[in-house]
Amino acid sequence: MKIIVIGCTHAGTAAIVNLKELYPESEIIVYERNDNISFLSCGIALSIGGVVTETEKLFYNSPENLKSIGIKTNMKHEVLDIDFDKKNIKVKNLETNDIFEDNYDKLVLTLGSWPIVPKFEGGNLENIVLCKNYNHAKVIEQKCTDSKNVIIIGAGYIGVELAEAFEMKGKKVTLIDAENRIMAKYLDKEFTDIAESEFKKHNVNLVLGEKVKCFKGKEGKVSQVITDKGEYQGDLVILCIGFAPNTKLVKGKLDTLPNGAIIIDEYMKTSKEDVFAAGDCCVVRYNPAGDTRYIPLATNAVRMGTLVANNIIKPTLKYMGTQGTSGIKIYDKCIASTGLTEEVAKSTTSLNIESVVISDNYRPEFMPTFEEALLKLVFDKDTRRVLGGQILSKIDLTQFMNTLSVVIQNNMTIEELAMTDFFFQPHFNKPWSLLNIVALAGIKK
Repeated sequence: MKIIVIGCTHAGTAAIVNLKELYPESEIIVYERNDNISFLSCGIALSIGGVVTETEKLFYNSPENLKSIGIKTNMKHEVLDIDFDKKNIKVKNLETNDIFEDNYDKLVLTLGSWPIVPKFEGGNLENIVLCKNYNHAKVIEQKCTDSKNVIIIGAGYIGVELAEAFEMKGKKVTLIDAENRIMAKYLDKEFTDIAESEFKKHNVNLVLGEKVKCFKGKEGKVSQVITDKGEYQGDLVILCIGFAPNTKLVKGKLDTLPNGAIIIDEYMKTSKEDVFAAGDCCVVRYNPAGDTRYIPLATNAVRMGTLVANNIIKPTLKYMGTQGTSGIKIYDKCIASTGLTEEVAKSTTSLNIESVVISDNYRPEFMPTFEEALLKLVFDKDTRRVLGGQILSKIDLTQFMNTLSVVIQNNMTIEELAMTDFFFQPHFNKPWSLLNIVALAGIKK
């Protein structure tokens, strides 16, 4: 069996490693346009902030390692075209410019995503950079040294983490977003208010509810960001506006969403025979809303890549969907969420949404120390099904959201959550778990 894998970051790496383990006699060929694989872009801010001392530590695999286990690893090779009927591909060697063809029995598309880059006037000025891969990380690190005023456009997780990292490096930081709140996709106002307060304490300039119109520069380098409401000085601009599936290669050839995300079934199969897809180039089944959405996350990617390997011969292991569970640390605040926020639920579903918020200490007050936790639960008032949750505390209580992810995936109600058995030990918690407490409060709604 000859398997070609196009793209090799998280989903691709997971697929390849598991395919080789399950089918050691198979011929596995990788085509990747970059010169590296498996880079954890979520660690770029940690590297800039000095938490991670070497950017190179953000790799968890390498082309050399794949070659050592018998994978034919072709770096700096771009796939130009795919003929799904003939089962062959056209490839360009980016170092020699040679173009050749290859064929497959099974094809795995792990094409990933790419940053959204609107066509701004002045967008070609120097020192306007992206934040996605290893090469971007090195550029940012290099330019950081000579920059004093850093402007980050986009206040999602990556933008927020970068804002903290640059502030910790002593830079003057401006964070711009068209939304009225930071991290609006992931957290409701009760939580973003606290996060925004942390940034203001550290003199990060939050520019919210403003749309970027253009860039202005001096001597070919960016010097100003112009929005619909103001002008901001900056000598380094980082675009963190969001991501789109990197699927131009298969446009019009596979079933996709309007944004280009490849539609797959529960076994990672595409609309073409013997063609599988996984990771940021695909749709995912979003359990809280019971629909399919585009949610680019490394956690989804590694699971989906593993599923490709398990299902490459015959349907064996089903995809269980996702809750979009995520976490972030902003200064001393540990924050996590899973499923639908109240705001997103009301704007994207027709469900009868209800929510409840509690604030309680995470362990008994008779202990030498204890910290307050803020916890929110979102649920369907009609079916009582749990749809989402958020937590914030100085103590790392983020694992509660992993537990709640399981609750959502299994369609549990707030009544069932209220009476779920969790252990009690004063070092760690109270007789009623925080999840019990918030669910009990929800029952009264």
